[in-house]
Amino acid sequence: MQMTNNKNTDAPNSTTPADAKPGYSTLSVHAGEARQKPVNSITDPIVMASTFTFENTDSIISFIENNEERGEYGRYGVPGEQVVEKKLAALSGSEEAVLFSSGMAALVGIFNSKLSSGDEIIFFDECYHRSREYCKKHLSRFGIVTHQVKTGDYDAMEAAINSNTKMLVSESPTNPHLSIMDLERFAAIGKKCGVETMIDATLATPYNVRPIEYGVDYVMHSATKYMGGHNDLLAGVVMASSEKIEDIRSLRGVMGAVNSPHNCYLLERGLKTFELRMQRHNENGQAIAEFLEAHPRVSRVLYPGLESHPYHKIATETMRGFGGLVTFELADADWKATAKVVDSTEIARIAPSLGGVESLIEQPLVMSYWNYSPEERASFGISDNMIRLALGIENADDLIRDLDQALSQVI
Repeated sequence: MQMTNNKNTDAPNSTTPADAKPGYSTLSVHAGEARQKPVNSITDPIVMASTFTFENTDSIISFIENNEERGEYGRYGVPGEQVVEKKLAALSGSEEAVLFSSGMAALVGIFNSKLSSGDEIIFFDECYHRSREYCKKHLSRFGIVTHQVKTGDYDAMEAAINSNTKMLVSESPTNPHLSIMDLERFAAIGKKCGVETMIDATLATPYNVRPIEYGVDYVMHSATKYMGGHNDLLAGVVMASSEKIEDIRSLRGVMGAVNSPHNCYLLERGLKTFELRMQRHNENGQAIAEFLEAHPRVSRVLYPGLESHPYHKIATETMRGFGGLVTFELADADWKATAKVVDSTEIARIAPSLGGVESLIEQPLVMSYWNYSPEERASFGISDNMIRLALGIENADDLIRDLDQALSQVI
């Protein structure tokens, strides 16, 4: 697999050991954590408290005036949450991170804290359909205008900017087409025009790319996916500079879009094996994509690690690996024949989401676009014969054998 000039590197500098950066797994295990913890446990304790007490009135005043880092009320943060936020910031190369109850809550937190009536935002058109829905159906009610331009058309995005434009929005990779953004160019347009930029990098994860390092202002992840990694929690996170993130954190405290102490514990535990899991996701993604591209019953495979992918070059220049999501289309198959392949898999479970240790499979037409018209689906690039495969960490040979037998069901 070709990897060139990737900004997302944590390789130690062998000539100056004193300046060497910790490796990614070292950060995953230890970043954000105190060396000696309460009750001397090696893991951070789960603090099941909705509120936190003060010894006396003077301690309240000291807390307010000195901005002390301690609990006050659960809606404003709990100890485990603060540990996870510091860990995620370290893994992402960001100054700070704010944890939310879900990826969508994180997205809403960015928009609601940064946009006002009369403002405009510009989306690339392959962004998650629920993100587009929130802008079209809800932000519009408050006088915020959303424009969409073709994904990857940077000239069209720049041309759409006017004096009311406040934010440029994209995903990288996009879902399910896995289009890859030129993050440096994307960020440069924002800086040139005085407009902030935001990337949803859920599918990349900070292991494969760190958009902050390219100058992107806000990076959002659905931590439900690869960061949690076990299909057992919902969480979202926003990364940004200390200055830019403060009003997002403040609004979260008002909204109450916080995670439970137990969820924070699960996310912290999931992050301990983050690098190890991502290595397997990347390996499985590449192996299965290559298998599918060579299969006679498959007409097209979308995966950035393949030379056939339209964004392969920029992907190899900016990404460490390409993740575990593979989208493919069947040759000469209608939606029912496609559904039969999905139903015939024995390892992958039929479900939405991605990034967990278990492989998941779905037919986007049925799972996410069943109530859309054929014209609407076509405009989103969703075909009847499309399958989205979110690979877990199972053995690649087993996944390939299972897919081979499922594909044999296509007549």
